[in-house]
Amino acid sequence: MTTILFNKPFGVLTQFTDVKSPTERPTLSGFNLPKGVYAAGRLDRDSEGLLVLTDDGKLQAKLSSPKFKTPKTYLVQVEGDPSDADIAPLRTSVTLKDGPTQPAKVRLIDPPDLWLRDPPVRVRKSIPDRWIEVTITEGRNRQVRRMCAHIGFPCLRLVRWSVGAWSLDGLAQGRWRDERA
Repeated sequence: MTTILFNKPFGVLTQFTDVKSPTERPTLSGFNLPKGVYAAGRLDRDSEGLLVLTDDGKLQAKLSSPKFKTPKTYLVQVEGDPSDADIAPLRTSVTLKDGPTQPAKVRLIDPPDLWLRDPPVRVRKSIPDRWIEVTITEGRNRQVRRMCAHIGFPCLRLVRWSVGAWSLDGLAQGRWRDERA
């Protein structure tokens, strides 16, 4: 079985082709990944970070399905300066358009030591920003972004740092490594 950890850059689609788009967009095919592996879950084009790819269908299902409750941790730069009280609702549940979320683990963090994003996040001098760490066990479409917006702090940058026991630790942007399951 092959399991690949890939640090997906901003702007890259989590698929190998993009034939439906009228303009060419970067895909996973540009990173010399092994043949026969597929993403276990998705990571939006405007999100960065850990993407697990595998040829093991059982592992793919385990990581993707909410019934297995695999934790996924995100480092999130939000617009504004939330307090611990502001992010507290995420720890219980917030109700989004597609229903209530499961409780998340959330904490305020110092700005992480990450690679520079291309293009950079737009900085506005009159509006502060803050970093939070969010761990969820679901993985609905754009869930972390929607949760942050729901409490009044829209995402500026979203980096998935870990999935289960795997993390980006030591993995440069746009690089991958073979990780035996």
